[in-house]
Amino acid sequence: MKIVTSLSFRGQCREAFEFYAQVLGGKVTAALPYGDGPPEMQTPEHMRDWLMHCWLEVGDQAIMGADMDVQWAPNIDKPKNGFDVTVHTDDLEQARRWFDGLSEGGKVVMPFAETFWSPGYGSLIDRFGVPWMVNTQGEVNG
Repeated sequence: MKIVTSLSFRGQCREAFEFYAQVLGGKVTAALPYGDGPPEMQTPEHMRDWLMHCWLEVGDQAIMGADMDVQWAPNIDKPKNGFDVTVHTDDLEQARRWFDGLSEGGKVVMPFAETFWSPGYGSLIDRFGVPWMVNTQGEVNG
């Protein structure tokens, strides 16, 4: 079984997933715009380039995404809350690179640093409004 998080955007899905692929070292393997759907979908002009389905693979993990308008996701224009996308690694420097990359243009919630449970942990909200936690697994020096 594989549990995959699906993230919703409002016209920024392609940009976000290309950014995530670059930062995390993954590959976007599917990016289907609404405009490529069947004619009976009657996609509004402003949404033709929006993505109805996007898939990013990073190693053996994946994240899905789509662009949503308010008629499908009434709170899409509000801050995302109640979840975090979390990435774990045993490599402290890799975790730091992910944190620095994901936080570019976003807001750091908890700076990346050693904690009582991790040699390196931080949380942030990226420039697309998605909350992330970056965690290093391993022994704490303290």
